Amino acid sequence: MIRKSPFKHHRFPAVIILCAVRMYLRYPLSYQDTVDLLAERGVNIDRSTAYRWVQKFGPQIAAGIERRRQWVGLNWHVDEVYIRVGGIWRYLWRAVDRHAHLIDFRLTAMRDAKAARAFLRKANENARLHRPVTICTDKALTYRRVIREINNEHDPHFDSIAHIDKNWRNNKIESDHAALKRILGYRQSFRSLSSAKATLRGIEAIQSIKNRHVYDMKPGVQGEIALAHEVFGLSA
Repeated sequence: MIRKSPFKHHRFPAVIILCAVRMYLRYPLSYQDTVDLLAERGVNIDRSTAYRWVQKFGPQIAAGIERRRQWVGLNWHVDEVYIRVGGIWRYLWRAVDRHAHLIDFRLTAMRDAKAARAFLRKANENARLHRPVTICTDKALTYRRVIREINNEHDPHFDSIAHIDKNWRNNKIESDHAALKRILGYRQSFRSLSSAKATLRGIEAIQSIKNRHVYDMKPGVQGEIALAHEVFGLSA
């Protein structure tokens, strides 16, 4: 729970701000769509205000649910998807377990061994569990090299991570990529890496809540709203 209210000095009440943030991050809406939906309810803001709210409160929601994420799988599926940032194609690395629970993601400018190494190590730390039993990837040679390095860094008496590089075995994350692209809609081009990272962090958090990949939440949309409010210490 966030102790100090981040809504201080904002013109609109917290419930309206969170409503706008949730709508933008949960559905394939543009900022203008979000503004129009609020206007239908008698709340008039501009797109820059909606943008600032998403950039500020999306990552805070993600941080607020971090300890409530469900970590249940040791069989990972890892892959990258292209995201356009500032007119340039960037690489969004994502890892999910066999139940499609998000483990971690990372946005990078390059698709090389250095980026793969940084992502897998960050994901391993973020999972709060011992190393995965298997990692399923495509046939990119960078994964093979990095997984071999990770195995060599650990005590040889421990079981090594098994690397599976059969494309058809990685349908789990391909389906998850497709779901993310549907949410992004025509927002697949971001102006900067910082705004892309903040927005993606918020989207991943809201989708985890939507898919009930967090502990102790009520069912349905009202449960999603209640959890988002709980993060900030607000009553539903």
